[in-house]
Order: sequence, then C-alpha cells, then structure tokens
Amino acid sequence: MPGSEVEAAVAAYLDHLTVERGASPNTIGSYARDLRRYVRFLSDSGVTSLDAVRPDHVSGFAAWLREQATASPDAGDSGEAAKTPFPSIEPPADRGDSSISQGVSAAGGPGLSASSAARAVVAVRSFHRFALLDGTSADDPAAQVRPPKQPRRLPHALSLEDVQALLDAPDRTTPAGLRDAALLELLYGTGARISEAVGLDVDDVTAQLDDPELGLRLYGKGRKERLVPLGSYARTAIGDYLTRGRPALSERAKRATPALFLNARGGRLSRQSAWQVVQVNASRARIETELGPHTLRHSFATHLLDGGADVRVVQELLGHASVTTTQLYTLVTAEHLREVFLTAHPRAR
Repeated sequence: MPGSEVEAAVAAYLDHLTVERGASPNTIGSYARDLRRYVRFLSDSGVTSLDAVRPDHVSGFAAWLREQATASPDAGDSGEAAKTPFPSIEPPADRGDSSISQGVSAAGGPGLSASSAARAVVAVRSFHRFALLDGTSADDPAAQVRPPKQPRRLPHALSLEDVQALLDAPDRTTPAGLRDAALLELLYGTGARISEAVGLDVDDVTAQLDDPELGLRLYGKGRKERLVPLGSYARTAIGDYLTRGRPALSERAKRATPALFLNARGGRLSRQSAWQVVQVNASRARIETELGPHTLRHSFATHLLDGGADVRVVQELLGHASVTTTQLYTLVTAEHLREVFLTAHPRAR
C-alpha cells in the first residue's frame, strides 16, 4: 500500500534508528526487510492505519513468518517483499472479524529459521513501541507478543592447537600471506569482529606498534567505541605486513586508500574476502571443525575465560552491551570441564 500511514511510520522509524540510535547499516537493512514483510501482511489483512492494528495481527504475522518458505525471495536489495501467500488464522472471537484471513492461504514449503522469525518480531515490537512514544499510534498492539523461543546455541571455539595451526598456515613469504597472517593474528589477539578489522586504517595501528600501552581503538555495532590491548604477536605480524606486504598490494590500486588490509587489487578488503581468508587458511591447516565468521572471536573469549579472566573484563574486550551475552562463554568452558572430567576421572561414570 504505497504512501500508507503504516509505511510513513516505518520510514520515520528507520530514520530514527539511523540518525538518533546510530544503528549499523546491517541492522537497518535487516529491520527494513522485516518491516516490509509486515507492511504487506497488514495490507493483505485490510489494515490501512496504525490504530487499526490489533494484537492478533502481530501474532498472526509471527505465525506466518514461521510458515513462509525460505526459498521465497525477499528481494531485500530491490525493496520488494516476496509474494508468498499468508496462512489463514482465526480472527478474535469477540470481533467476529475475518479480515485477517481474507484472500490468504497456507504457505507451502519450509519455514523461516527461528532466529529470523524472532528477529522480525523484535523489529515489529520495536516499531510499535516507537510509534506509541512518537505519538503516531494510540496504543502498542505488539506489547504482549513475544518472539518465538530459540534453542540456545553455545559459541563454538577452536582448540588451542587448531588456533596455532591456523595462525601458522599463511605463507609469510608473499604479500597476501603477510596480510592473512596479520589479519588472523589481529582477529584472535583482540577478539575483533571481521567488520571491525577490515574497517581499520593504517593510522589506527601505527602509534600502537610503537607504544603497546596505547591499545587499539575498535568501532563495534552502532559505532560503539572500545579499546583493546594489541599483543606482541599481532603487533609483529601487522608490522611485517606494513613493511613487506601492504606496499606491494597498494601498487596495484588505481587510487590510494588509507585501509589497513588490502585486497589483490589494492582496495580495502571486504568482509566477504576477509571471511574467505579464514576459510582458505583453515583448509591449509587441515582444520576439520566447522568455522563461522566469529570463530576466532569465540576462541578469544573462551580461551580468556579458560585462563581465569573475569567475565566482566571479557565483556569489555568483546564490546558486549550486556554481560548476559558474554556469560554464554562460561557455559562453553563449563561444558569443556565436564568433558575432561568424564574422560579423565576413574569414577566419573
């Protein structure tokens, strides 16, 4: 429904996230896609204003998310929502209103993942809360709707032996190998996210190479700033890369760039290319464990806690807004202790 009141409110909310909350582009993009789905759901349910939205519309949207086929293109880049039909849901008994179920039928195929559905419901709840506070809506129909519970997935960390093998894998006789070594040492040595690492410029690390007491400044989600120590292994690897690797890569660039990590053409290394660096070197190290983009970050946190670090310190190093997120790593270390106990103690079983 082009130009509708709901669409205008969504646009205002996304502007609020961008300007006032300083949300990252990835967060804005995810919320925009989820709210486009929601706008179309309301449109197909006959809802044309925010004040007409009821709690059963929001819960119905959550139910549809779980049933929608994951193969249906959301067209997040094109701005058009998928044309998958919505499932029929029972209208509220006291209203006798069948508008929600009119013209819609059950969607076939596999449903969205629990995490995707939960994220979309969170986006809708946040949107309605904003509309209420902004005075655009008289009430909050999403206040009592909860995201679907997700199974708790513990962070996966590499063993110390696998980490060492991964860090030893790059060929440090080539410019690309020196870059890979510096990137891997930085990711494991600081717990940085890949996006934080590739966003660094040369000037961000130059002073730290001479004075390790300064610490490395990283910018996380929402441009939140934090300082992390830069260890000797990472400093050495970065120094070698700046001396013998980066100059060779920068010669291929059409224009100069301040970026620390460069790709084969001399431009800034992308997140996807940095992730490929991890994958390629894991293959060289013959690491059979499945790796994710955050594997070295998880390993950084887990090994710190294994070594006796306080969870609050690890929270600050990782840049977590809540210590609850960091405490997931304590469950990983506890699980490891149980495994060792069961394996090594004669009366464990």
